[in-house]
Amino acid sequence: MTPAELLHDFARTRASLDGAEVTFRWTGDVHSWAPDEPYDRIFGFEGLNVSRLEADEESGGYRLLSREAAFYLDPTTRAILETWQDKPVVHVWNDPANLTLRPFPVPRTELGDQVCFSLEIPLAYPSPLPVADYPLNSASDTYRALELFQFFAPAAALAGGAPSVPATMSWTRMSPWLPWMEQGQRPGGLAFHCRGAKLGSYDEVPERTRDHIAARHPEFASAPQQWTEPNESSWTYFRRLNPR
Repeated sequence: MTPAELLHDFARTRASLDGAEVTFRWTGDVHSWAPDEPYDRIFGFEGLNVSRLEADEESGGYRLLSREAAFYLDPTTRAILETWQDKPVVHVWNDPANLTLRPFPVPRTELGDQVCFSLEIPLAYPSPLPVADYPLNSASDTYRALELFQFFAPAAALAGGAPSVPATMSWTRMSPWLPWMEQGQRPGGLAFHCRGAKLGSYDEVPERTRDHIAARHPEFASAPQQWTEPNESSWTYFRRLNPR
């Protein structure tokens, strides 16, 4: 398959070629790790992404316009946390969380009656939270993380012409300590391990999550109408809440 054909099928899996809004929901856990310390499941984690796709004629690909919200949970009760070790929890409110998709050889693996598209995204860029300004919240002046995605679609669905196909997904992230955890330059960090699925509509998001969003940021129930930059992240959102 050509890069354009691979991207076409990935776009149908990740979103919908007709521009319809698509909601992905995921759930999982967050583990801490540090030298000479045992791994520890410290949070549950659940979230969603609402997106819509539009053609990008300049690149021959697509632009994915999206917002995503996610919440840190008590690892046992799965209640949405307000505090952790007496520190306020800052949940994920990424608006926007956009993505430009240009034709490239998207890794595709045939798995019997399933097809898997995999993305490995190493990140390294100047931290939005320089250590000199945020000594309690930042471990380094360079933000480093690793995002690992897998999207699974039925091979039979991909063989058809529908603009959107059913999909499930897995997501793993290795990242530094979160800024609101106030771990400073402590060695170690976090491992996120989640799985999820493309929903039929936003109404299929669990009621508790929908209620939490409606009470705080109801705009996260839909995708952005216009492309804006730059993207929001947990680090830039924390900086906006705590300017220096």
